Amino acid sequence: MKSALRIGILVVCAAAFLMAGLDLSFGTPAYTDMDDYMLAHGQEETGSNNIVTGVVFDYRGFDTLGEATVLFTVVLGAGLVFRRLGKKEDEYEYE
Repeated sequence: MKSALRIGILVVCAAAFLMAGLDLSFGTPAYTDMDDYMLAHGQEETGSNNIVTGVVFDYRGFDTLGEATVLFTVVLGAGLVFRRLGKKEDEYEYE
């Protein structure tokens, strides 16, 4: 690609990200019922003195487990791909 085309694509992508970022809500959100509930009832429902730990491991336990599983799978897959790419042709055994 030519340099001008690359710069044009970069400017368009940067403008799109900037517009998307400016459209995000900032400041006081319209709905704060959930965080008020978590702060008021979090300790008695989870038994944790740390509300962040209670939310992550009790309220969002399955979601957190799913995210950890996806991250583990990605790291394992990337490790296998890079291990395979790092070997030279004469290192493979042929039968």
